[in-house]
Amino acid sequence: MSILKSLLKMRKKKEYPVQIEEAAVAGPDLKSMNLEQLKEKINAEFGNTIDLSMDELKTEGKDALLIYLTTMIDTKLLKETILQSISGKEDGFKLTNADDLKSLCKEKFGGAGYQLIGSFDEIITSLLYGNIIILFKDMEKGLSLSMAIGEDRSITEPSTQTVIRGPKDGFVESITTNVSLLRRRIKNRNLRFEKFIIGSETNTSVYIGYMEGTANEKIVGEVRKRLGQIKVNAIFESGNIEELIADKSATPFPLALNSERPDAVASNLLEGKIAILVDGTPFVLVVPAVLVDFFSIAEDYYQNFMMGSFLRIIRYLSFMIALITPSLYVGILTFHHELLPTPLLLGIIAQREGVPFPAVIEVILMEVTFEILREAGVRMPRAVGQTVSIVGALVIGQAAAEAGIISNIMVIIVAITAIANFVSPTYSFAAAARLLRFLLIIVSAILGLYGVLIVLVFIVAHLSSLRSFGVPYLSPVAPFIIEQQKDVFFRFPIWSMRKRPAYLKTQNPEKFPKTGSPSPPPMKGEQPN
Repeated sequence: MSILKSLLKMRKKKEYPVQIEEAAVAGPDLKSMNLEQLKEKINAEFGNTIDLSMDELKTEGKDALLIYLTTMIDTKLLKETILQSISGKEDGFKLTNADDLKSLCKEKFGGAGYQLIGSFDEIITSLLYGNIIILFKDMEKGLSLSMAIGEDRSITEPSTQTVIRGPKDGFVESITTNVSLLRRRIKNRNLRFEKFIIGSETNTSVYIGYMEGTANEKIVGEVRKRLGQIKVNAIFESGNIEELIADKSATPFPLALNSERPDAVASNLLEGKIAILVDGTPFVLVVPAVLVDFFSIAEDYYQNFMMGSFLRIIRYLSFMIALITPSLYVGILTFHHELLPTPLLLGIIAQREGVPFPAVIEVILMEVTFEILREAGVRMPRAVGQTVSIVGALVIGQAAAEAGIISNIMVIIVAITAIANFVSPTYSFAAAARLLRFLLIIVSAILGLYGVLIVLVFIVAHLSSLRSFGVPYLSPVAPFIIEQQKDVFFRFPIWSMRKRPAYLKTQNPEKFPKTGSPSPPPMKGEQPN
């Protein structure tokens, strides 16, 4: 019995966020049907599927029915623990009501991982979640015990957000494992998780996590509301949730931050933001998300603040290079030759001699070619994918230049643009630059640099109109909050960043008491300060 209790307590610890409580009754209740009727009805509901098992047994002198899907549960654990426990000698329990079932669970199963169910619909749902069901004759409640297969992908370093210095673990496809990773970092009783079931056919588990007493209750309530209003048949990835809860869908910019890194999500939770975890994906959403979030990475805070600030500025510059460099090339060559130094202009003209296409066609041709190679590199096997995208671009670019289809300067422009685009720490935000780049190229071919300026103004206006769960997308730059500029373009020392983001309107604005940088001890003969 001690081994049984240990096993089940381990299972309970793994599924920590799921609240164990008596389920609400929905659909036909169990008291209105006998065990044989329930057996026939469940068989009909699953269409006599081959992995449905229903075994008749007797425990505590009472007829019972054990139901489970063999493909969803750990059958070895079932035989070694549950079956041995309930098929053993009688301990004198009188099973007449729900309280008796609770007492039975505490004695036989260590009180761990069980739920009382009272309707046919709850039986079906529990089976699909990898639980085993025990129904007793003439009882209005049954037992649902968690016994799902525990084969999950091992915790590895995130493939999309690598760091030189920092934790090397990343989220996996198991939502309970992901919650465990967050709890390991935030050992605080105020960390809360709430569960939603979304998708009429997939019944996907979705959790929201937040710090009670810190997070803005209005934002938490808005997240609950939007998740509760989702009416779709299937949810397979957090990207589905992101699209369904976004404030505005007609924008290329992401309105929710996604991350594979537990340390990054934990940091955002402590700032007062809300995490949305979806079962079956390692990408966790963080809301609200503002523009500056997509230029910050966890590693900024693991190294010297000067280096962190320098790298952050590099990311901002890289985004602008990736966005406007090709359009500047087209605009200058088409309308504004006078902006280039004469030697450089003569060199470009000499290189373009014999090129049959105007600058705009040349740029679009190379950009589309590189996008094709990039997509091929992503879809091909990992061992050869990176080689195809990089080497392929160089080989094709060099061959096209030698054939006189494009100029050498064009190969340089596309290479610089592509490399700058890779600097963005968030793939979804880098994708926005890739899309808008084509718009800028076309407009610059028509209106020159004036067109580029007009489009940039429209982009800024569009950004200022965006909201993420009611929070302005350009916060804290617009509206400008001078006290909040310590972690925007530059990263100030950690001891100086005492306050949480003002735009979140958190319940507890201060992260820690006012302090300062430690002073070195006085040298011999000096007076201490």
